[in-house]
Amino acid sequence: MRAPYASDPGKSRGRLTPEPEAPPRTPFERDRDRIIHSSAFRRLKHKTQVFVYHEGDHYRTRLTHSIEVAQIARSIARALRLDEDLTEALALAHDLGHTPFGHAGERELDRLMHDHGGFDHNAQSLRIVTRLERRYAAFDGLNLTWETLEGLVKHNGPLIDGEGHALGHYRETGLPAAIIDYAEAHDLMLASFASAEAQAAAIADDIAYNAHDIDDGLRAGLFDVIDLGDDPLVGAALGQVLKAYPKLERPRMIHETVRRLISAMVADVLAESTKQLKAFKPASADEVRGMRTPVITFSAQMREKNRVLQSFLSHRMYRHERVIAIMERAQRVIRDLFEAYMNDPKLMPVDWREDSFTDDKSGFARQVCDFIAGMTDRYALDQHKKLFDLDPLFR
Repeated sequence: MRAPYASDPGKSRGRLTPEPEAPPRTPFERDRDRIIHSSAFRRLKHKTQVFVYHEGDHYRTRLTHSIEVAQIARSIARALRLDEDLTEALALAHDLGHTPFGHAGERELDRLMHDHGGFDHNAQSLRIVTRLERRYAAFDGLNLTWETLEGLVKHNGPLIDGEGHALGHYRETGLPAAIIDYAEAHDLMLASFASAEAQAAAIADDIAYNAHDIDDGLRAGLFDVIDLGDDPLVGAALGQVLKAYPKLERPRMIHETVRRLISAMVADVLAESTKQLKAFKPASADEVRGMRTPVITFSAQMREKNRVLQSFLSHRMYRHERVIAIMERAQRVIRDLFEAYMNDPKLMPVDWREDSFTDDKSGFARQVCDFIAGMTDRYALDQHKKLFDLDPLFR
């Protein structure tokens, strides 16, 4: 039975372009299905987070990560009696706007787009589901419900304060134009929190990201199991495994440690969120939006443990010389492609340069940015080799 503070698909605020209902599916189920069937979702298969796609089949891609986030998010939603379909839709869509080559690709595109509005993967996700997916006859994008779009944009909290000033990492740069433009047509209440379902998807992303980066880092040999022994979060899970299975071989030891790590973080979220919900007693999804703090959250102790773990991963994985070398090469690929397309629009496919020959340089730069951001790692490397006949040394 759905909780009173959960999002009710029967009371959805609807879609920008009205559509008839399609029973037996709810509006949120339709959103999830449209996301799964989108071109952008399929492309996540060959978009990486830390390792370039051909380094091995066992490292996470954006697709496998999104599926893992959806599993964790749905488990949290079920335990807290939230709408599971909306939670799953948000979990599956949260990475649609990411570039090839993970955060390195995003940083380089943002730098290249500095004079043209910058690049932000959250805003790019919104562009994809409201404009760039062109599959349906009646509208551009996927025409998702207000609740899904709101959660996609605000899953990490409000974007502006009550006076309209940008918050968080948008404080310095201001809100991306894609978010401002869409919110003018379809008010997403940018000054409020998102639904409990969006909060569940966001915290599931944090859980999956930390746990699975440990898994990938260990498999890649960037650090060893013994290096994690003193970590307050991972060390506890590792200690449980070694106590129960003192002679366990390394691959099983890694898996058993990571699964205990995920279980510990999920258990903390459920305990703390239950406490928050009992204390504040929100009687509707809108009351959740109107609160001053999120209701789906870690305890203070778990937040500190996650901070320590993130510090370890930042030092031992994200800044590892091998990873840095990969990312520098990835940035070179993005830079070369961007400059080539800007200098000669005819190098782009015909359907991506329909408005190329105009005097709007920033508009064209955004078109180039959209094209590159949508690439998979493999396609970006293929295009680079085609244009420059150079191997960017991903070997």
